[in-house]
Amino acid sequence: MARQLVFELGHRPASGREDFLVAPSNEAAVALIDSWPAWSGPAALLSGPSGSGKTHLTEVWREKAQARRIEAAALDNADVPALVAARALIVEDLGVLSDTAERTLFHLLNLTAQESAFLLLTARDAPGRLAIRLPDLASRLKALPHAALGPPDDALLAGVLVKLFDDRQLRVPEALIPYLAARIERSVAAARDVVAALDRASLSGKRPITVPLAAEVLAGQGEMKL
Repeated sequence: MARQLVFELGHRPASGREDFLVAPSNEAAVALIDSWPAWSGPAALLSGPSGSGKTHLTEVWREKAQARRIEAAALDNADVPALVAARALIVEDLGVLSDTAERTLFHLLNLTAQESAFLLLTARDAPGRLAIRLPDLASRLKALPHAALGPPDDALLAGVLVKLFDDRQLRVPEALIPYLAARIERSVAAARDVVAALDRASLSGKRPITVPLAAEVLAGQGEMKL
């Protein structure tokens, strides 16, 4: 059977606060974002694995606070006064930083407090597990308000799958959701990947998205199961 060429035209994920699914694994992080600007200090940190929802929540806060965004890896050459002048800033993906980036981040935290601005940091690891060499910076990060996002439970993973299909305006049989939730890695990233793969397979083969098609796609991906 001839297969249709698939062109990735993209889609706009629903990323508002009302679109974020709240569960025990993320409710502390949601509460932290919702509580702004009544934080206990000018800066806060969200941690969690890739695909746990950090990007969605930071986007909610970015729109709410009209914040700028910068990757932690770009702090080496950052103009700290210019960043703080935005009044609200997101620094994403704290990890192993250069000595210059660590000093820049320390200066950024200090100036944010002095100027009554706000700073939201994200990282895979909790503050106490970050590989920070500058003692004063490590101490400052550990003292920040912090909320962790964990892997989704069964109900949240099912809800995420429904949302991802809806974002792409794809109608799928009800039985598909628990079938996928039981067979993919327990993460939002895995849910996003399988929905994208099913969308491509459906377009390519001119087939509806069904449990049999999902079985083929999962078999092709190695069917990662917890």
